[in-house]
Amino acid sequence: MRQTAFRRTMAVVVAAGFACFSATAHAKPSGNWRIDFNHTADNDGVIVLRIAPVEGGGDPIDIETKVPKGTTENRVADLVSASLKATLGSKNYRIGTDDGEDVVVRTRGKTKKFELTMVSTTLTGLEIKVKHN
Repeated sequence: MRQTAFRRTMAVVVAAGFACFSATAHAKPSGNWRIDFNHTADNDGVIVLRIAPVEGGGDPIDIETKVPKGTTENRVADLVSASLKATLGSKNYRIGTDDGEDVVVRTRGKTKKFELTMVSTTLTGLEIKVKHN
């Protein structure tokens, strides 16, 4: 029984690692990003997203969102949206939810394109996809 639980845990860790690598390896600058959430968080955990301005320089900004166990996809989208708004403000970025379970991040005015990547997550059960919108 223990070996089965260990294998299941390792499979989740490996899958999460590939998801993080995939999101990071294929990121291209854009002014319009979407973060899709599906399912429910199986454990208490943290999502770390990175906004990295590409044109015109600027330091990358990491945004951490704490998510309690049992949080649904719609509520996770609300929590992530609030974290992004609190960190980035509304001068250069327009941040909101769409369709309940999606977060949309867009540039405002003359803000340059940026890369949005998921740096890490300690959550299981919750599927997270970061993509150009």
